[in-house]
Amino acid sequence: MIEALVGILLFCIGILGLVGLQGSMTRAQSAAKYRADAAYLGNEMVAAIWTDKANIADYATSPGTVCTAVRCADWVRKVGAALPGGSATVNVTAATGAVGITLTWSPPGEGTRSYVLSTQVQ
Repeated sequence: MIEALVGILLFCIGILGLVGLQGSMTRAQSAAKYRADAAYLGNEMVAAIWTDKANIADYATSPGTVCTAVRCADWVRKVGAALPGGSATVNVTAATGAVGITLTWSPPGEGTRSYVLSTQVQ
């Protein structure tokens, strides 16, 4: 009888370990998805700026402000919808064509994360 109880105890410990592993994998998968979404969204903004180089200064934005370019305003809303607590900052130096994009998001219970992208548009 004792042997059966010890066997059941070991089986339960193994199941609990698998449940914990599954939780860890889910958190890691969510974090990877948010990073991939941030990279995609950053590259999407760079492509939009490249196709509208004449109006590069209109793409400058920061959290709480709306950029004047329609495509940029739509993109900022898309960032907020795709990333939990997502916000975006686009720094543009029109004279040199330097563009810096920072995406920030806050997954539940994990703190704040950022993705920074910089490029030169000429």
